[in-house]
Amino acid sequence: KLGEFLNFKQLKTSLKEAILLDYYTAGFWWAKEMNFSLIQLSGFMNLLILMLENLSDKHMTLGDNLKELGRAMAGIGETYSEGSGDLNFFSIEQAKAVIDYL
Repeated sequence: KLGEFLNFKQLKTSLKEAILLDYYTAGFWWAKEMNFSLIQLSGFMNLLILMLENLSDKHMTLGDNLKELGRAMAGIGETYSEGSGDLNFFSIEQAKAVIDYL
């Protein structure tokens, strides 16, 4: 079903599509096992996309990619402030688990 959602047409013959499907499926099931809500699951999948795009499109180093992840998750657990990010729907414990996973 996820392959259909991602509009993969050559899943049986394309190594790239198969790898991407594996990447997103593993992330999706990990988030489901963490009992993330729908909005948390959506936010986590967006982080997976961001991290992959940083590597493939922007050719970021691992260190730069981790800094980007830190910026995206800045402010989690705080009350609203200018420094808080868009991922405030994660608890601090969940954010730590997401960072560990990524």
